[in-house]
Amino acid sequence: MLLLALDTATPAVTVALHDGSRVLAAAGEVDARRHGELLLPTVDRVLAEAGHKLAEVSDIVVGVGPGPYTGLRVGLVTATTFGAALGVPVHGLCSLDGIAHASGLTEPFVVATDARRKEVYWARYARPSPDHRPGTSRSAAPLPLTRLTEPAVDRPADLAEQVAGVPAVGAGALLYDTVFTGVLRDGPAHQSAAALAELAARKLAAGEELLPPRPLYLRRPDAQVPANYKVVTPQ
Repeated sequence: MLLLALDTATPAVTVALHDGSRVLAAAGEVDARRHGELLLPTVDRVLAEAGHKLAEVSDIVVGVGPGPYTGLRVGLVTATTFGAALGVPVHGLCSLDGIAHASGLTEPFVVATDARRKEVYWARYARPSPDHRPGTSRSAAPLPLTRLTEPAVDRPADLAEQVAGVPAVGAGALLYDTVFTGVLRDGPAHQSAAALAELAARKLAAGEELLPPRPLYLRRPDAQVPANYKVVTPQ
């Protein structure tokens, strides 16, 4: 396996290459306005650092969101175009799952990203530690990450009772820390393609079926055609 992972669902433009056992190279930059400009050069940089060519990639994984419309579709279009050109499968993963995996948390926790419009994309997670399994040592591999709720978009104030004091990671939790009072400031704020690749590799090795590479928007796009616009072209 040579798995190329990329995600543009958050302000981070992030790419990684995974060989089925480990991450070979990863790179990224946080810039919410330059997804389209940064993604392909980042792919080139990661492939060069790992010493591989795009033609060698056997699988592609892409974060499907939730995320803002414009940024999210950059990664999805790029991934599906690569897949079509190379004739390789393209797998989707919820972008919140990648951030959750990167957190390393084992107790129940929340991931929240900035959805703009004074809202957050969020979900609850849990991953029991090996210590919770009878007969296992502390060095045993952690149990699989479990998402306890479907991804949702809400105003932080509407979540106050549900998330108060619960460990939380992500830019949304940092932005609304008066609501996400258990926010971990040293946790991941944005997506990491390295974590996304590692999670995808584990799931594929276990025979799990991943998501199709389709965007998870959860709401209508910011840009919409006006309902009543004037025709300025000659009739």
